[in-house]
Amino acid sequence: MELNPQRFELQLLDAVVLLDDERGVFAGYHDLSPDAWWARGHIPGRPLFPGVLMIESAAQLAGFAYQRRFKSGRFLGFAGVDSVKFRDTIVPPARFVVVGKALEHKTRRTITQAQGFVGTTMVFEAVITGMPV
Repeated sequence: MELNPQRFELQLLDAVVLLDDERGVFAGYHDLSPDAWWARGHIPGRPLFPGVLMIESAAQLAGFAYQRRFKSGRFLGFAGVDSVKFRDTIVPPARFVVVGKALEHKTRRTITQAQGFVGTTMVFEAVITGMPV
């Protein structure tokens, strides 16, 4: 994940498995471990992957797609998150797959429709806006 600056605990994208610039679609995943840094405290006895980290995983995927397309070298930061819905919980171990569709993909702003899945179950969706900072 050399294009993304996030490392250590906040590297929430393990691999990108699809990147189609022409159609503006991309997909990646993050493997969730029962001993992840957040698992002990969220929620003790029943670790649930926090929703805010689902959004962060999707944002990292959108940032990767942005860097591959524009090669700006600038960090793509949050400018907004809209229409967020959490549809199910994620309990590790699990593979969290994120798919994205670029609704707008410009050098100064990108808007991505993102969905997250575990298996065939959609667990979250959101529209994420990013801008280089």
